[in-house]
Amino acid sequence: MLTFVENCFSPRTAAFFDLDKTVIAKSSTLTFSKSFYRGGLINRRAVLRTAYTQFVFLAGGADHDQMERMRAYLSALCKGWNVQQVRELVAETLHDLIDPIIYDEAATLIEEHHTAGRDVVIVSTSGAEVVEPIGELLGADRVVATRMVVGDDGCFTGEVEYYAYGPTKAEAVKSLAASEGYDLARCYAYSDSFTDVPMLESVGHPHAVNPDRALRREATLRDWPILVFDRPVRLKQRLPVFSMPPRPALVAAAAVGAAAVTAGLVWYASRRRAAVLTS
Repeated sequence: MLTFVENCFSPRTAAFFDLDKTVIAKSSTLTFSKSFYRGGLINRRAVLRTAYTQFVFLAGGADHDQMERMRAYLSALCKGWNVQQVRELVAETLHDLIDPIIYDEAATLIEEHHTAGRDVVIVSTSGAEVVEPIGELLGADRVVATRMVVGDDGCFTGEVEYYAYGPTKAEAVKSLAASEGYDLARCYAYSDSFTDVPMLESVGHPHAVNPDRALRREATLRDWPILVFDRPVRLKQRLPVFSMPPRPALVAAAAVGAAAVTAGLVWYASRRRAAVLTS
């Protein structure tokens, strides 16, 4: 449990979360396959293939070669898709598809990190059109995700502009730390996959969540905490353990607290001077 709030004068910190099988119980991209089918973007054969891919992903995780095959398949599959249509389909089905598969334990951790004054950043290999709405649903402060090239016609070309995977995730974390002033030695990271070891080892507090076999071995060797998340729950069904005020409110609260301390010190000093003069 996270039990302290960051000192407002300390360097900023953040908690970096992988998405699939870390915050949600399935692959975020593959979860929308039926929505894309109903929207006319893919055929029934593609739905069945993505269902099988989802099964393999959930059963044993995905190693580097499997992830590369998945990337190539999804890149080819989305070629020609209208980006605006994709965003609309995701928005229409986001709550029905994603809300029920959010891990209760992950949602609690996100709340605790926010309460401690840390930014929450989702770092996912899935596409930005899927990850950004999920990040907003979770209350994340920032999102790092794969970006596809969009042509002049507003459709995906099938090419990848930025691939948030493996070492690239670690580079994104370090870049954010430089631009936002995060002290990585005091930051946290969470992932289920061995391919995210570069991201995990870039922070001072790495955690393996529902780890695949390779990450479990690595976490055991490095003495990293291993967490088990197994309670998917709708966000609206969760008990409101924390009530997180907006960031400006936190800043205002800190300012009020500092002013109260200053006023107390001034009052105490004046009483001391008065006592000396009358003695």
